[in-house]
Amino acid sequence: MTTLYTSDHEWLRIEGDVATIGITDYAQSQLGDVVFVELPKVGRSLTKAEAAAVVESVKAASDVYAPISGEVVEINDALAAEPAMVNSDAAGKAWFFKLKIANKSELGGLMDEAAYAKHTA
Repeated sequence: MTTLYTSDHEWLRIEGDVATIGITDYAQSQLGDVVFVELPKVGRSLTKAEAAAVVESVKAASDVYAPISGEVVEINDALAAEPAMVNSDAAGKAWFFKLKIANKSELGGLMDEAAYAKHTA
């Protein structure tokens, strides 16, 4: 299992040909208290950099982008019911959606944990 990061503060956990996607702890700390999450529909095809989900906090609303292209195979219903999970467990239970990876070569442009830490320093 590999975890990669985008400059837009999404994380991807790669297992086989499926990527689980969420926002980073850094992103949730910038947003403040999350009050609403809108998730993509299962079966939706996303292209890399396309707005896939929305996260709203008391401060702002932000798009969550598809870090790679693929088809949405699962969404986190628990997150829609309890958006504050993003604040308490952004890198764990508060994942947003899972994508069946369309093109593994797109993973090449993403950051590992060390590079992401430098990016947010």
